[in-house]
Amino acid sequence: MTAARKAPAAAPAPPAQRAPKARATQAGRAATTKAIATWPVAISVAAQRAGISARMVRHYESLGLVKGVARTDSGYRQYTEADVHALHFIRRSRDLGFSMEEIAELLGLWHNRSRASSQVKRIAQQHVEDLSERIAQMQAMQRSLQTLVSCCQGNDRPECPILDDLAAGQAQHDSHKTTRKTLSKK
Repeated sequence: MTAARKAPAAAPAPPAQRAPKARATQAGRAATTKAIATWPVAISVAAQRAGISARMVRHYESLGLVKGVARTDSGYRQYTEADVHALHFIRRSRDLGFSMEEIAELLGLWHNRSRASSQVKRIAQQHVEDLSERIAQMQAMQRSLQTLVSCCQGNDRPECPILDDLAAGQAQHDSHKTTRKTLSKK
């Protein structure tokens, strides 16, 4: 039995005959296909794998959340599998609403194998309490707006209790500032 031979692939056109954009696109496709099993990867591949933009990868790096990223001789960033895993961690943390400071602390704890889970729980519990407070504030805003909307006739007349309330709120805010300034000068 003889093995079937594949026809040789057509030789690629010399670089001088290809358009620069086509060359970049082909190189990008080849890098993406090749990068599936190859590490390190370029920033675009790392960003794609982490589900974020390359701009956010650079931002996280500038904040020190992703450290020690290697660079090629020409200065291009090269991300390892561990770097991409950290980017996933950051993205998931952001999806849950953690601040950059909290994420930095959580990343440090994640990398520290001698950590106590109580430290992680403390950060998460504080975040839950902050979220609860923000939700309560938003629900109060919603109730206030619902009350104002129900008071508004919504007709062709110029009177509007919503605008009246907003204007009264500004007057109250301004008088509160003036009172505070007067008291602080004494």
